[in-house]
Amino acid sequence: MSIGKLYRVSDNELITEVNYKFQDESDTGWWGELTLTDFKRINDNDIYYLELDDNRWGRCRLRKRVNRAVSGVPPRYVYQFTGMSAFHLPEQSSQDTKE
Repeated sequence: MSIGKLYRVSDNELITEVNYKFQDESDTGWWGELTLTDFKRINDNDIYYLELDDNRWGRCRLRKRVNRAVSGVPPRYVYQFTGMSAFHLPEQSSQDTKE
């Protein structure tokens, strides 16, 4: 798995680092699974920025995978992410570009 960062679009707030794995990363769409490195509450209806380990980023939605969790207390759930935009290159810092 690769390490990335998850931001909330509404306020550009860094939520946490994530471990992610692509199931499909094509020009027409991208999706996969991720786990949060810290326990945070995630709203399935929000839109997020996923920043990849190579600093590219794109908008995505998350959906909690039912009956899938990483063992621990509290449990960390597995989320499916689905891309909503093309990936953007890190020409500037990601915070400046996302605004």
